[in-house]
Amino acid sequence: MITRLLLLGATGDLAGRFVLPALAWLSAAGQLPDGMQVVGAAAQDWDDETFRDHVTARWDEHAGPLPADVRRALPARLHYRRFDPADPATVVAAAGTFTGEGPVAAYLALPPDLFPPTLEALGAAHLPPGSRIAVEKPFGSHLDSAVALNALLARVTGDAASAARIDHFLGMPVVQGLLDLRRPDGVLAPVWDGTHLAQVDVVWEETLGLEGRADFYDRTGAVRDVLQNHLLQVLVLLALELPASGSDDDLHAAKLDLLRSLRVDSPADLAASSRRARYTAGTLPGPDGDRPVPDYTAEDGVDPARGTETHAEVVLRADTPRWAGTRFVLRTGKALGAQRKRVTVHFRTAAPECDQRVAPDRLEIDLEAPGRPGGAPGELTAYREVLTDVLTGRSRTSVGREEAEQAWRVVQPVLDGWAAGEVPLLEYPAGSAGPPPLAV
Repeated sequence: MITRLLLLGATGDLAGRFVLPALAWLSAAGQLPDGMQVVGAAAQDWDDETFRDHVTARWDEHAGPLPADVRRALPARLHYRRFDPADPATVVAAAGTFTGEGPVAAYLALPPDLFPPTLEALGAAHLPPGSRIAVEKPFGSHLDSAVALNALLARVTGDAASAARIDHFLGMPVVQGLLDLRRPDGVLAPVWDGTHLAQVDVVWEETLGLEGRADFYDRTGAVRDVLQNHLLQVLVLLALELPASGSDDDLHAAKLDLLRSLRVDSPADLAASSRRARYTAGTLPGPDGDRPVPDYTAEDGVDPARGTETHAEVVLRADTPRWAGTRFVLRTGKALGAQRKRVTVHFRTAAPECDQRVAPDRLEIDLEAPGRPGGAPGELTAYREVLTDVLTGRSRTSVGREEAEQAWRVVQPVLDGWAAGEVPLLEYPAGSAGPPPLAV
């Protein structure tokens, strides 16, 4: 296991909400070596103690019931350095903070537009052999940018195994269990094909609005933020041919085969196979009661002229013998009246007996498992898996180079058609059910 972690963007929302709390829970589980060193780096001109205070405050907000001994001992392993992606010398200095020898895991918890300069700076830092670089999604903003980012990663790391394109959805326990659900001796195996399945929906609908992320979100949108990565990866696990072994390499090969087969249902008529919308003013539920939400275009940091979607739906087909006749529907939206992370499988006839069956012709799988009593909140479990993979060299929670490019190939016709105005931008009130689903 790599014992030196360089967290770039350590004071940001992603690090504070997920990465640093997950690191604490790894420590609580005894899964961090005694010699583990963590250097956080960000734009603020802080010292170690200021950073440690910041981290413990984020733990208070997001980590849940951490053991007291972790709260006491782990901060001593945390150090801080200021860094500026435009100044390679600051990245070199941050990477040089560690004591001793050995590889470094550099984790880019940064906005995507900072990936290229930061990667260039890490190249200048000449990380030790065996080091890894992890980048978060979205990996690029379209196919061409993903290809360019892959080329940069390859040049900086020099080794495909040294790059991790993180998709934390792949670390969620229920998502990891999708392959087990399809095991050859399971009740679903005989009916897992187009003859028996009419449609598979993969849905992530949120009651959250922008929550202070307007500048990032308005430059990203629902497809790039969620659909092209998280939801597409779930679909791939549901539809791939089961790999020959349990190895990471076989799994990635099976995923790539499925990605190559996917296409938009009707590329000549995108209005029939995709939908985009954004929310208007309304009321959203919250822990302290309903709260008013302004129109998306009135949020600070939003440029209405961009036409950014907050709701997206895309219908795909898989050109494989197994899936002839089955529709795959990916749908996501913000500022909706109910929260759902779910797969719904629609059978052509009565479903087989199954504990999760909710209707004779439908199977629903909740993708968000709750946390265990007295343990990490459920959402942090995925990031524990991510950090473990990054530090050990595994790749279950990351996407391969060609997988990343093929994922963009799948959705690029939709993005191009939307940019050309082929599909109208609809509206829905915040707190509503959103636009009606595309007709079957």
